[in-house]
Amino acid sequence: MFKQVNAMGDACPTPVIKTKNAIKELNGPGTVETLVDNPISVQNLTRMAINHGYGVKSEKLGDNQFRVVMEIGDDSKAQEEGEVTCPVPGGSQNDTVVVISSETMGTGSDELGAALMKSYIFSLTQLETLPRTMLFYNGGAKLTVQGSAALEDLMSLEAQGVEILTCGTCLNHFGLTEQLGVGGVTNMYDIAERMGSAGRVVRP
Repeated sequence: MFKQVNAMGDACPTPVIKTKNAIKELNGPGTVETLVDNPISVQNLTRMAINHGYGVKSEKLGDNQFRVVMEIGDDSKAQEEGEVTCPVPGGSQNDTVVVISSETMGTGSDELGAALMKSYIFSLTQLETLPRTMLFYNGGAKLTVQGSAALEDLMSLEAQGVEILTCGTCLNHFGLTEQLGVGGVTNMYDIAERMGSAGRVVRP
């Protein structure tokens, strides 16, 4: 079975939501082709496909026109309902999701807040039990790009199995899409899903 989704002109996370709905309508194996108009949507759709075990490929059709094709297999439904986790080599991991929405920690002094945030992220690298996922959006997106003072520590956390995800719309807003230095790009639908299913959400 084949379904085509037209998500041209749709803002994040609508392309992901439309594609998920089309996959549900397949009710079994099949192919879903989604048309979008920006590379952030391509990355979000590709990540969703990989997380759910779908075959996926993308193609640029022209200026501001892309096609993402997903192949849904017999076992995809079971994979979609399961939870994707990242094992931590040589360590342990809990069900905590850390949400960072600013470059700074606390209020009163931005200079102090920036130093506190850097110290907080470094401190995470020293914990015996690491968070499962770290989500970055709004001003927090600036922490995951090249040149960030926290980048080295975030790369260390990723190497230990912590999933690092940054809001694609936020990167695009700040003109930082091409400068992402660690982790992957995500969308608000995925952020809402991960926060909703977390055992604990921490907002420093």
